[in-house]
Amino acid sequence: MALGPDIIETLARARSDLRMGVPVVIAGSAPVLVVAAETLSPARLDRMRALGHDPVLAITTWRAETLKARAYDGDLARIEVGAEMGLATLQALADPKDDLATPMKGPLMTARDGDASGHRAAIQLCKAARLLPAAFCVTVDIAAVSGLGLTVVDLAAAQGHLAGRSPLHPVVQARLPLEVSEAGRLHVFRPEDGGEEHYAVEIGRPDRSQPVLSRLHSACFTGDLMGSLKCDCGPQLRGALRQMGEEGAGVLLYLNQEGRGIGLANKMRAYALQDQGFDTVEANHRLGFEDDERDFRLGSDILTSLGFRAVRLMTNNPAKVAMMEASGIAVAERVPLKVGETQHNQAYLATKAAKSGHLL
Repeated sequence: MALGPDIIETLARARSDLRMGVPVVIAGSAPVLVVAAETLSPARLDRMRALGHDPVLAITTWRAETLKARAYDGDLARIEVGAEMGLATLQALADPKDDLATPMKGPLMTARDGDASGHRAAIQLCKAARLLPAAFCVTVDIAAVSGLGLTVVDLAAAQGHLAGRSPLHPVVQARLPLEVSEAGRLHVFRPEDGGEEHYAVEIGRPDRSQPVLSRLHSACFTGDLMGSLKCDCGPQLRGALRQMGEEGAGVLLYLNQEGRGIGLANKMRAYALQDQGFDTVEANHRLGFEDDERDFRLGSDILTSLGFRAVRLMTNNPAKVAMMEASGIAVAERVPLKVGETQHNQAYLATKAAKSGHLL
């Protein structure tokens, strides 16, 4: 067996490199040298321009729509980067924080010819690294970058892993007495791809042959830990655990998918946009993300690993019910969890109901 990294490990290295501002080579039919716009430095921008050609900023269609740039590649647009475009301009195109202050950013020309598969992979890697989904890309000759010590991602080998979810494996479990129940147990699950760990909090000794009271709860640092009034996450977390404690059994799945799967930094960017008058869905779109980037199949994977086949799911979100059932976990009952409304989150909850289908 080779000691070097396989494709999953190479992708983990690539995500780490992009977070630090180190370029990555995506080797396909048209190799591209890419770096996240958010972490790009002036020196690396100049060096990449010297090494490659056809410089573009790859962004999602959502971001392109905000910038009024044509997206000829379906789910992304490649904005042509002229010699006059400096780092400040590139990062302003990637980050919407000053869109309202400086609305005129064009006209922007976008590429319509050539292979965009490497650029698409670059955006997927940026998302997976919890960065803004925008990447500066130049087309290169592999020979020109082979001696630079950069991480090289074989695009053909990576395709099946970029959009999929990594298998989860149990790491450890231990007794964890809780306020709601002294019969608590925490299970830690770790993905193969080096990503964030996810947790299952088991209350009591649930009968594996019966539907278990369960909740899929996405991590929310601001709500769960800080008591934020902008969302209902903290009250939902505590309310779900309290009900499980009262019934004597349940499983709460704590999934590290902060900010609907975009990460805490991007969630704070979305909050800043909400302060400018955009709702939560509009803010995500202006950042270049989908309404919801989470993958609830992680929850079904953990439940299956723990031996459960059916749940009484505590949620107001029909999408969670649909994904559970599509993943092989039967939902015997949807248990409403309507708690935590405040004057600060009424508009947020209304948007969840109107645009995301939540049953509130």
